[in-house]
Amino acid sequence: MSSSAVMRTENLRKVYRTGTIETPALRGVDLELHEREFTAVAGPSGSGKSTLLHLLGGLDQPTDGEIYLDGRAMSGLSKDELARLRLTRIGFVFQAYNLIPVLTVLENTAFVLELRGMLRSERVARARALLAELGIDEYADRYPSRISGGQQQRVAVARAVVAEPSIVLADEPTANLDTASSLDLIDLMRRLNEEKGATFLFATHDGRLLDRVNRLITLVDGRVTQDVVQRDGG
Repeated sequence: MSSSAVMRTENLRKVYRTGTIETPALRGVDLELHEREFTAVAGPSGSGKSTLLHLLGGLDQPTDGEIYLDGRAMSGLSKDELARLRLTRIGFVFQAYNLIPVLTVLENTAFVLELRGMLRSERVARARALLAELGIDEYADRYPSRISGGQQQRVAVARAVVAEPSIVLADEPTANLDTASSLDLIDLMRRLNEEKGATFLFATHDGRLLDRVNRLITLVDGRVTQDVVQRDGG
C-alpha cells in the first residue's frame, strides 16, 4: 500500500444469502483510496455502491477479501475494536441524515466527541467552532425537526468530520436535497476536503456531485469497470 493510501481493498466480495438463493453484490473489488482524495463511486441501482461503503465502514462484513485502513487489516478486529475504529478513523454521512432527534444541532455534532470521552467543555467548543466555520452556528440550539433537510445534511457532515477521521464515507448525501441545497452541500464538502485534508468517498448517481470529484470509480454488477482521475473538480 502506498504511503499516501488511507484505505485499500483486496478481492473484496459480498454475497447475500436468502435460503438457498445467493445474490452477489460485490465480485472482487480492488481499490486504493489516497489521502485528500475527493472520489465518487457511481453506477446503476444494484451495482454495489452502498454495499461497498458499508463494508469499508465496518457496518457489514465481506464474504471474502480484505479491507485495510491505515495499513491495518479490518478482518482480524473484534467487535469492540471495529467500533473503536469507526469512532476514531471513519466518518459517515447517510442519505437519511441519521441525526438524533432528541439532541440539538450542537449536541448531534459533538456526539462522536462525547463517545470518545472528550471533556464537555472541549467538545462543545470544538463543535461550536465547526458549526460557525460551516455557517450553521445559528441553528446550534435547535432540534433537527426545526431545520430544513439541507441544513440537517450540513449538520450530518459536521458530525462526520468533527473528530477529524482518516476518511469520510458518504452514501447518496445529496439524494434528498433540492438543487440549491445540493450545490451548497457539495461546495461545503469540497472545501472541507481542500482546507482540512479530509478524504471523501461518495456513493452517488448525482451528476452535480460527479462533476466535482477528482476521481470517478464506476461499478457495474459488483465489479469496477472504470477508475479514472478527472480534471480538478473545483
